[in-house]
Amino acid sequence: MATVYGYVAYRIGGGPDAEDVTSDTFERAFRYRKRFDLRRGDAAAWLISIARSRVAEYFSSRPTTVSEIPERATPGELASDSADRLDLRAAVTHLNERDRELIALRYGADLTARQIGELLDMKTNAVEVALHRALDTLRNALESPNSGEVTARTDPWPLRVEK
Repeated sequence: MATVYGYVAYRIGGGPDAEDVTSDTFERAFRYRKRFDLRRGDAAAWLISIARSRVAEYFSSRPTTVSEIPERATPGELASDSADRLDLRAAVTHLNERDRELIALRYGADLTARQIGELLDMKTNAVEVALHRALDTLRNALESPNSGEVTARTDPWPLRVEK
């Protein structure tokens, strides 16, 4: 459950909406449990593929608005940590869809490159290279004076969201 919630929260932000999407993911998984085939991949990858569909549905059903980052108290330098989170969030939102999805699968859902490759029908090495490039783009954006501005690369492949 933590893996699915982590992925969803990474994509749409934590809180009640992420809990609803995660709950919907497990509801659908339970409803369609007879369709799960262990030979095609592990259960975590299957659940993440359902969650990807739910996240896509979540974004398509909501009007586009300016995203707001909820402030949460954290230990340490609150002002500095908040500024860092805001910079990171701004930089991630300017990445292309493919890079955002890869970063969410790797760091939000904590999937390995191999699991991501199985989920997206890619070779493990291709996932590792794409993640490396996405992180370089993100790192460069955070180090530049205009940290929120990212030059997005042309998307070399569209994301496949199975319904």
